[in-house]
Amino acid sequence: MKIADILNATRPTVSFEFFPPKTSEAMANLLQTLSRLHELRPSFATCTYGAGGSTRTRTLEVTLKIKEQFRLEAMAHFTCVGQRLKDIDAVLENFAKVGIENVFALRGDRPVGQPEPPEGWFPDFKNAVDLIRHLRRRFGNSFSIGCAGYPEKHPEAPDIETDLRRLKDKVEAGADFIITQLYFDNAVFFRFVEHCRQLGITVPIIAGIMPVTNVAQIKKFTSLCGAVIPERMLIELNPIADDPEAVLKYGIDWSTRQCRELLAGGVDGLHFYTLNKSNATRQIVENLRGEGVSL
Repeated sequence: MKIADILNATRPTVSFEFFPPKTSEAMANLLQTLSRLHELRPSFATCTYGAGGSTRTRTLEVTLKIKEQFRLEAMAHFTCVGQRLKDIDAVLENFAKVGIENVFALRGDRPVGQPEPPEGWFPDFKNAVDLIRHLRRRFGNSFSIGCAGYPEKHPEAPDIETDLRRLKDKVEAGADFIITQLYFDNAVFFRFVEHCRQLGITVPIIAGIMPVTNVAQIKKFTSLCGAVIPERMLIELNPIADDPEAVLKYGIDWSTRQCRELLAGGVDGLHFYTLNKSNATRQIVENLRGEGVSL
């Protein structure tokens, strides 16, 4: 089923994101995580895509396992960096052939350590707008297409206004819905949604949630994606940074409160960045449902 249809029929949605494992042992661990999380009956689940298509085989493998083995609707991430048009079409034709109906269209990250991409890194498409436009022209409505939004702006954007205009370009090119980058301050999200609506962006906007489970890790992630860790969170996390159980409990409590407020504010959906682990995400969803929230 297409995610656009799911969103039209039922909101708020709850969804989970995974990444392709690199080893057989990691794949076994991911399957165990999927087994635990599929019991929560999410609206859909997604699998990320390595830079330049480096994990394309594993992305397809995980997406099909989500769809076929666990009977969940699945979405494959897809990036255009470092890939030629013929290769892009070949991968997407294969997606359609095996029954994948949902694609999360992204430009993809620049090569690590290089301020500017090397020549040929964006051979045919410069950004996600180009990719989405091509998807619609080449494949019509074969896919439901999602795109990324940045409540605190993309780290390469000069300002939030420019970034919002680029987001509107993605939607006008054919994106059906938006999933945001991780963030921790709901005021930032609600302001982002308000600005989107004022700009004429009417598609569903799903909030990206990453429960804190490791302090050093979350500091690294936020430094890469441009998200801000609230001062209050840093003050409360730093004294317990070396206590994994305390950090996990804190992250679950923070994200539960965050999601509760989002749901009260009418959010279209919650998308959990699971990092291929189940405990935090499962506990947050169970906390919310235990409070009578319909998810």
